[in-house]
Amino acid sequence: MSDQNVRNAGFTPSGITGGSLASSLMSQEARASGGGVPSGGPTSTLQEMGARGTTHSSGYTSSGISSGSRASSTMSHEATAHGGGVPRGGTTSTVQSISMGGKGGRR
Repeated sequence: MSDQNVRNAGFTPSGITGGSLASSLMSQEARASGGGVPSGGPTSTLQEMGARGTTHSSGYTSSGISSGSRASSTMSHEATAHGGGVPRGGTTSTVQSISMGGKGGRR
């Protein structure tokens, strides 16, 4: 179900769907970072997953983040960079939320 949730949010094999949650997230992220969408951020991570259908294999599952996965590594790096917590609106929380059918961690 996670892969379908990511596609439903507008992250598809043919790109980001106009007027979707994905396009809104991309716009917010671009404004916050001065005009570009950074590699490794929520938009690029979700688009990669939407294009490939790799949400579960990346470790973002309906049960949470899988131990030893790419998601686990991303979460660990984010927590270390933010003094021990995973920030709302960061890559981990946004990707996990959307993969579970949510709207992501709005900034």
